[in-house]
Amino acid sequence: MPAFYNRVIDLSQRLALAPWLRVRPGASVLDVGCGVGRWCRELARRGARVTGVDFSPTMIAEARRRAAARGVLARCRFLVQDLAHLDAGEKFDLVLGVTVLQHILEPQALRAAVRRLADHLSEAGRLVLLEAAPERSIGSCDSPIFQARPRSDYLRLFAECGLTLRAIRGVDPAPFKIWLWPHLPRLAGPVRTAALALATFLSIPMDVLLGRRSVE
Repeated sequence: MPAFYNRVIDLSQRLALAPWLRVRPGASVLDVGCGVGRWCRELARRGARVTGVDFSPTMIAEARRRAAARGVLARCRFLVQDLAHLDAGEKFDLVLGVTVLQHILEPQALRAAVRRLADHLSEAGRLVLLEAAPERSIGSCDSPIFQARPRSDYLRLFAECGLTLRAIRGVDPAPFKIWLWPHLPRLAGPVRTAALALATFLSIPMDVLLGRRSVE
């Protein structure tokens, strides 16, 4: 993706997650699918004890390097593990997953992953997830590595795994992007970039400024 699009996504994610990532110093945090440790570093900087987990040894090595460079490695622990078989050895005050479940396509694997997340919560722990979860199924946006499951699927799965929904804070994908996404692979490089730039520009007010919160 073009750099400008990634910057918009980063801003949207930070605004959406901000209310849920307020942690007290010393709080225990598990970041699943941590990648290069963006959220690990942010939470460690706030004083949390963070365990970052990813199935990629390369990502974990880079996460360690970046945490060391930012001076927060002492508050970080990184593990190479698959989410479906996650065993971090403790329970956590906060379990965080950012755009992770949407890449688990097989229903049984998804259920196993959510159960592992639930099993790692302390008694008063919170599970915070940021996923593509439209109010209705949008199959045209799916790919071999991504599935935009409707919100109802996640709510049903959470109930099956014994999780209690406290709140939803959502930013609806703008219709411009939903219409454009399936057509991107067929567009030539410069045209693709221009189309994505236009859709992103038109979507910013909806994605960033018009997010809504609902509590159920």
